[in-house]
Amino acid sequence: MKILMVCLGNICRSPMAEGIMRHLVNEQHLDWEIASAGTGNWHVGQAPDRRSILIAKTFGYDISDQRGRHFTTELFDQFDHILVMDKYNLRDVLNLAETEGQRSKVKLFLADEADVTDPYKDSSLFESVCALIEKRCMELIEELK
Repeated sequence: MKILMVCLGNICRSPMAEGIMRHLVNEQHLDWEIASAGTGNWHVGQAPDRRSILIAKTFGYDISDQRGRHFTTELFDQFDHILVMDKYNLRDVLNLAETEGQRSKVKLFLADEADVTDPYKDSSLFESVCALIEKRCMELIEELK
């Protein structure tokens, strides 16, 4: 199984989701590929935001080696599930989909279809966002196994 996490810049939410999910999947010895991308291309090749790296580390996850990438239409064919962090990302990714099969792979990350708050402009949000992402990753593993 191949899962892609998507947010706006691929430096805050989706790298946390990628790193946490990859760690949890490896702990359970699941043969899944986990990656992330951003709908914007500003941070391609860059490490996650330092605040994401720090908070993930306090939760026990190392995301420092990840690098940002831009979401492109080719990724529809490379992944089974494309999980986006908010409704804006959902709209942007769905606008790139060319087929119903591609559209069917795209869903909001949270089960209740709520947005994962972008902590970029408010450092105080990183801890609660990381905790929310960790909880949802655990749920996703159980749902997708």
